[in-house]
Amino acid sequence: MNRKKIIVSSRDYTKLTGIIGSKPGSCEAEYKELFEELKNAVLVEPANIPADVITMNSKVRFKDIEESEDYIFSLVYPEDADTSKGKLSILAPIGTALLGYRVGDKVKWKVPAGIKTFLVEEVLYQPEAHGDFHL
Repeated sequence: MNRKKIIVSSRDYTKLTGIIGSKPGSCEAEYKELFEELKNAVLVEPANIPADVITMNSKVRFKDIEESEDYIFSLVYPEDADTSKGKLSILAPIGTALLGYRVGDKVKWKVPAGIKTFLVEEVLYQPEAHGDFHL
């Protein structure tokens, strides 16, 4: 929905496009949204990702601007998702929306409750910034 150029590590891109390639038919819309976002990605080697960019397994604090509500989640692959533990799937609408954005960016995205605008407030943890380059 944003269709802004996003920054994605080449490692994340490879794994995410593999997930899209093996998609189950019941989740087609989620995979399509992720695919559309990845088409706008600027690929960067993991060691060169700026520390304020949301990558896979990053822990991020963001705000729903309309409701002034803060959220903290780690952006994870679908098999690791568990919102009760603060782990948000990349296939969730907000998860897809956040990938590749930076601190200070406003992200406008369609979620089940309608169109929402989120402000990326802080990347609390980013694997690449901590030298964690494993898949």
